[in-house]
Amino acid sequence: MAGRINDEDVKAVRDAVPIDAVVSEYLQLRGAGGGNLKGLCPFHDEKSPSFQVSPSKGLFHCFGCQEGGDTITFVMKVDHLSFSEAVERLAAQAGITLRYEEGGYNPSHQRGERIRLVEAHKIAAEWYAEQLATSPEADTGRIFLAERGFDQAAAVHFGVGYSPQGWDHLTRYLRGKGFTDKELLLSGLSQEGRRGPIDRFRGRLMWPIRDIGGDVVGFGARKLYEADNGPKYLNTPDTAIYRKSQVLYGIDLAKKDIAKSSRAVVVEGYTDVMACHLAGVTTAIATCGTAFGGEHIKILRRLLMDNGSARVIFTFDGDAAGQKAALRAFEDDQKFAAETYIAIAPDGMDPCELRLAKGDEAVADLAEPRTPLFEFALRQIVARYDLETPAGRAAALDEAAPVVARIKNSGAQHEVAVELAGMLGILDTQFVVKRVAQLARWARERGGRAPAPASRAPQQYEAAPRPAMTGPALTLRNPVYATERELLKLALQRPELVSPAFDAYGVDEFTAAPYAAVRQTIMDAGGADYGTQDPQEYLVRVREAAPDDTVRAMVTELAVEAIMRKAVDELYAGEQLVTVRRRAVERRVRDVQGTLTRLGQHADPAQFASVQNELWVLQQYDQALRERGAEAL
Repeated sequence: MAGRINDEDVKAVRDAVPIDAVVSEYLQLRGAGGGNLKGLCPFHDEKSPSFQVSPSKGLFHCFGCQEGGDTITFVMKVDHLSFSEAVERLAAQAGITLRYEEGGYNPSHQRGERIRLVEAHKIAAEWYAEQLATSPEADTGRIFLAERGFDQAAAVHFGVGYSPQGWDHLTRYLRGKGFTDKELLLSGLSQEGRRGPIDRFRGRLMWPIRDIGGDVVGFGARKLYEADNGPKYLNTPDTAIYRKSQVLYGIDLAKKDIAKSSRAVVVEGYTDVMACHLAGVTTAIATCGTAFGGEHIKILRRLLMDNGSARVIFTFDGDAAGQKAALRAFEDDQKFAAETYIAIAPDGMDPCELRLAKGDEAVADLAEPRTPLFEFALRQIVARYDLETPAGRAAALDEAAPVVARIKNSGAQHEVAVELAGMLGILDTQFVVKRVAQLARWARERGGRAPAPASRAPQQYEAAPRPAMTGPALTLRNPVYATERELLKLALQRPELVSPAFDAYGVDEFTAAPYAAVRQTIMDAGGADYGTQDPQEYLVRVREAAPDDTVRAMVTELAVEAIMRKAVDELYAGEQLVTVRRRAVERRVRDVQGTLTRLGQHADPAQFASVQNELWVLQQYDQALRERGAEAL
């Protein structure tokens, strides 16, 4: 086993790769105030963004699911990597050579499994692409692409390659690169043969499938020869790095334009994605051998940010299979906040065929939203019934009304209900409108998706689950908790404003158990004064000093959450310091007064005088805090 990564190298990696640059590879980020950014959390489903990133502190925190940490933690969680694998990936991006304390530099065969599988796919993709460009045997593949309007430059842009027809060309090549047979089988690039591993893909045109971060994680392979008895398209099987239900072909190329334009175009195949991008529709993506489903929606929602102007356009063939795919996509429509549309090319052509027949402009025009997906679904439903009979109209209404009730915009819902009455030939329009409204109300009451929600406050922290630490529930309506929280945020985010006074505060001055735990953690990490010397390393030390993940999550949350005052200065910090201290003094005064009451007139005079003196000192200190503020601390 390779040794532990040198601590200085870990710090160098953490400092070299901005957290916002890493996170934005997976989701769209927007300004959240105070220098922070926000987006839809990649770790749980949510309707409004509660995931925040603080570039200046190198931390992220979700106020919905409580996940949080630094750049390395994010990569670990989002890509299911070990600590060393995450550091190695980020180090590769930053061009940092890592040192290992027990065994020197890390040999390639000792690296983490995921890193190794990704590396094998990267090398395989390069090798396949070289075969397509140079091998005489690959002429069949080049002709296939040319017949569909794709030249060598297009093949290079999308990384298209060719797998030779021999049994084990790639397998032998990867063995020569140091990969073991076990790794080749785990990767899905090879499969068991009679005498050992052989190539899984042979004599096929190869499309590399990349995850949203840009790593090659699988391949889609198109049959080229009649002698090939396999399916027309053969995909990588599910592996440790590839799940077909969780990847979208072209997402690495399309993600920035999807986020920028709030629009995504979903097509059916690899060549359709190529045709769209070459025609200027650079938001096109496709599923990989499976129907468009819930996991794909999660990927798009994080890029679209669920804003009201977002659009998702599905392009399907006009045949029965395409119509079935469109209806299946509509079943998940309510999981989108974006409006969904369907586009069917004339004569049932797919984007690739349309580009060949009518050019780039026709493809660009196809990608413009025309027919809402719900309208297409309604027409497909209505077409199945005999509307000449009352029973047929009633049956069609029973199936179609729930579809209209799922329309997110309440105004559009009413209009479509009126249109549905006309489609069915029902003269009593209000009967249909009321029926739809009733179904929508039932859906809301049962937890289904309601019409477009009213705008909500940007931060819904009160509804978020809090760390399960002992002590009273944390509600920021309690001014005591609110001030303690604000002071801890200042100690973590602006230590220079509260140091050195903060380090003299006792743990018992924080009445909420989670806040007391954070105060102790800051103390264990060297105090807020350390933060004035090395702010970035200070937060790392505080998080590492946390006794458990719950306290660590609270530290991250407080380090990322915006301070309540826009202009944060010494005066504001002093107010928080004084308020927390005065409340602590007031609590102690009450305790001492209670002691005096219990002692009574018959107490030992010396003891009674001592307690009275303590009370007098506390009262004088409270008066000084009240009159002089932070100067009296």
